[in-house]
Amino acid sequence: MENSEKHFVLAHAICPGAWCWYKVIALLKSAGNRVTALDLGANGVNPGLLNELSSILDYVQPLMDFMASLPQEEKVILVGHRYGGMAISLAMEKFPKKISVAVYVTAYMPNYVSPPATLVEQNEETFGSANRVFILCKEDKLFNDDFQRWFIENSPTKDVKVIEVADHMPILSKPKELCLCFQEIAEEYN
Repeated sequence: MENSEKHFVLAHAICPGAWCWYKVIALLKSAGNRVTALDLGANGVNPGLLNELSSILDYVQPLMDFMASLPQEEKVILVGHRYGGMAISLAMEKFPKKISVAVYVTAYMPNYVSPPATLVEQNEETFGSANRVFILCKEDKLFNDDFQRWFIENSPTKDVKVIEVADHMPILSKPKELCLCFQEIAEEYN
């Protein structure tokens, strides 16, 4: 991977925590990038308890706080895995000028038809103005190919990257291939 000094902000799925990105973090940092992996509400080392979360907004608050703390001129590459896709979608709505591209790794994308899509407003100034790329994993048994393509069709993206031999957890099973996709996306949407 070539040195590009981008800032990647990683949002995990429900349950694991920021630790699950450890292979990806090492690869991105070794390529000269800045990487921030956050523990979302009641996950990882976040001190909150699951029964204390009253809504998805409580769950994503660590990401919102982090995005608010960024300098106004800094742009990041947001990456969400599984339910982390909803977290980055909410961040895109609130901080569109701080995001160069949002990457959905076999992740939920709002479709504007049914909840929890109602949490994300569909308008061109915010969510609609952000570049979105979906990474489809062909051997995903949880989100099969048809389900992933449904997300893509119902919330169009600028691009789709495909990892042919990857399961639902490419962050652990195919981190090199995933990071190559991230680097390509970072260069395309600088």
